[in-house]
Amino acid sequence: MNLPDAWRRTFADAVIEQQTIGESRADVWRISPADSAALFVKCEQVMTWGELPGEVQRLRWLETLDLPAPRVLETTTEAEHNWLLMTAVPGRDLASSEQLSPLQIVTLTAQALRELHAVAIDSCPFDHCLDKKIPLAREHVRAGLIDEEDFDDARLGRSAEDVFQQLLAERPPHEDLVVTHGDACLPNLLAEHGRFSGFVDCGRLGVADRYQDLALAAHSITDNLGEQWLPAFFEAYGVQPDQRRIAFYQLLDEFF
Repeated sequence: MNLPDAWRRTFADAVIEQQTIGESRADVWRISPADSAALFVKCEQVMTWGELPGEVQRLRWLETLDLPAPRVLETTTEAEHNWLLMTAVPGRDLASSEQLSPLQIVTLTAQALRELHAVAIDSCPFDHCLDKKIPLAREHVRAGLIDEEDFDDARLGRSAEDVFQQLLAERPPHEDLVVTHGDACLPNLLAEHGRFSGFVDCGRLGVADRYQDLALAAHSITDNLGEQWLPAFFEAYGVQPDQRRIAFYQLLDEFF
């Protein structure tokens, strides 16, 4: 890894390991200096559709609320890439926490999302409502950013334009707005000693329908633990699952 010049000198003797879990467009490395706590570096090519500058803004906002997430230490742009140096969130992600039972995992997920969703929406400067998100999905289609081979099984073989038209047809008539993580899958939620310890990959955080998070969490729980754990998740969160909104927000995620 070609770190920015100043960081390369600082971490010359550190152990550097690339992280592969998750589906972010950015590259992520764990840096373990010999005499201090581990840190993380995130790197993304400078481009129109990049998310890293926005993630920096969101992490700084989360810090003002003292919500658990990485803390921004330094940022720079070098060699046509944006770079972020940040603290590590303690613990392991909920997709690989082998010492936690499935019930503990779904309960921690629900509790973490309830805490985030309780934040006042008028305090959040990031708007991810459908009036913003759907036009952005359209721009992603037009820019050729959608990997049609990565669609969920139910949509494989269809074109991005066809799936986008379905998205328009199935838009819910209202939104129950909260502050959402935006990509609330199990790899982006961490726990330590059986307690939730923080959010990572926060580049899509913003005000949106609570099912933006609940739908993606449900998808991740199904993939990692099995569909049989969904009732326990929704019970712990405190809602009766709305299957139409779950389906819509999982459909919307195909474009991001």
